[in-house]
Amino acid sequence: MLKDPLFILAALACGVVAVILIKGISTFGKEGVENAKRANKFMQYRIIAQFVAVLLILLFVYVRRQAGGE
Repeated sequence: MLKDPLFILAALACGVVAVILIKGISTFGKEGVENAKRANKFMQYRIIAQFVAVLLILLFVYVRRQAGGE
């Protein structure tokens, strides 16, 4: 499974979501209107990245089931 490129891509997508989440949360802790706007933008990016990650995970599960779970 660790050699499956789709699994690696899905895992990387999850990592990207985590990085965006951490950046967004750290920006929430700073004062100022610009930081609030930036934090909201990070959270919008997180939603998009999370959607892509979930699609990749579902695609991985679908492909594995079609291949017989090898």
